[in-house]
Amino acid sequence: MKEQKYHLYLSDDEYRQTIQSLVRLKNNLIAQGRYTDGVDDVLCKVLSAKIRKLKIKYI
Repeated sequence: MKEQKYHLYLSDDEYRQTIQSLVRLKNNLIAQGRYTDGVDDVLCKVLSAKIRKLKIKYI
């Protein structure tokens, strides 16, 4: 069975908020003494994602 892939298209503001939230979550986990492996993986994927310019047509 194939693993499903998901695509997110974020605006610049949404991209910035996503990174800030992940960094904040990582800092909270570090303060609690818990592992941050999952957050690190997601943060790396978000930071290494390709940036695409999309035109949005409103009807």
